[in-house]
Amino acid sequence: MPHYEFFCHGKKVIFESLVPSRLRRGRGFVPALRQQGSGAVLVRLLRHHLQEERVTTPRKEAHMRFDQFSFGTIRIDGSTCEYDIVIDRGEIRKRKKGPSKQFSDAFGHTPLSIEEKIPWRCRQLVIGTGAYGRLPVMKEVEREAKRRKVELVVLPTSQAIDVLNKNREATNTILHVTC
Repeated sequence: MPHYEFFCHGKKVIFESLVPSRLRRGRGFVPALRQQGSGAVLVRLLRHHLQEERVTTPRKEAHMRFDQFSFGTIRIDGSTCEYDIVIDRGEIRKRKKGPSKQFSDAFGHTPLSIEEKIPWRCRQLVIGTGAYGRLPVMKEVEREAKRRKVELVVLPTSQAIDVLNKNREATNTILHVTC
């Protein structure tokens, strides 16, 4: 009997097929299970498992520690980054400012623009504008934050880190580490 493997929140889940192949043809596995009455229990079980994972999975952001910031570098949880960073629901990634480079001439510096992948899935977005507060934030970003009902906090990076250390709940971050 064929079996299926998939990953759910980093855990490997394996189960054997309960659905004849003629039911699965041309459809995803879960819709085929829904079609067959006996498979409905498995669908409910999987849905419950996914919901339980969403509720019980600890968020990384609760434990994130900003150790040090100086011009050009930032240390988070013992790891040093020498580039602008984005923190999206506890996940740290490098800021990709390529889409904003087209606006450099108008600002004398690559600004934060709506063209970038901004982590909007939050209640508060903290933008650290650099050691001297020189990262321009375009008006379109402010308008989009208002439209999405996201509180936008724009401060020099050292002050932004102070805000983050006080309260990280439902907060995403973009931190500029140089000027």
